[in-house]
Amino acid sequence: MSVRRLLALILLVSCTFAAAAQTGDDMLAHGARDGDAPAWAIAVASPPGWTRDCCMYAKAIGVDAVLYQGEWTGKPERVMVLNTWSRKLATLADEVAADRKQYLQRDARGKATDLRIDNPHMPCAGVLYQGGDRIDDVVVFCDPGQASGIRLSWSMSFADGDAAQKALLEAFMQVATNARYERYVEPKKH
Repeated sequence: MSVRRLLALILLVSCTFAAAAQTGDDMLAHGARDGDAPAWAIAVASPPGWTRDCCMYAKAIGVDAVLYQGEWTGKPERVMVLNTWSRKLATLADEVAADRKQYLQRDARGKATDLRIDNPHMPCAGVLYQGGDRIDDVVVFCDPGQASGIRLSWSMSFADGDAAQKALLEAFMQVATNARYERYVEPKKH
């Protein structure tokens, strides 16, 4: 798929899902208080047919949560990955620039294209990386605000020309544009 067509698809999907409503208990992952940063939670509804995991496979690969279809294979392709980290860089743009620089240093033939992300809950920015290895990666960085003490990203890899690319991107953009930050409150034990 050409870069222009892929970007048009991502923009269309982003706009389609930006207004989707969230209801119910859809907390995907949470983390403990860290210094001045309060305990956090990331909530989002899973696309139909996707399995949520925060506690078994995600922990095994060192991330906060994963969403995947079918059986867990351990392969990174076609898996949505949620990462959170303590705020270190001054702005969301700095996070995106640092990631872009690191990616392009690792892959001299790689290309990076900015994506507009319309998440109504927090500022987000995306990048589509097209690797020299014929693996494409879409990454969305979000900033839930200074008081949260964290930043987060969603990412997913897929083979260039993957027959399911359109459906994968639709599901990914649904998650990236609807994810929300919440302060986490430990449930009371009875």
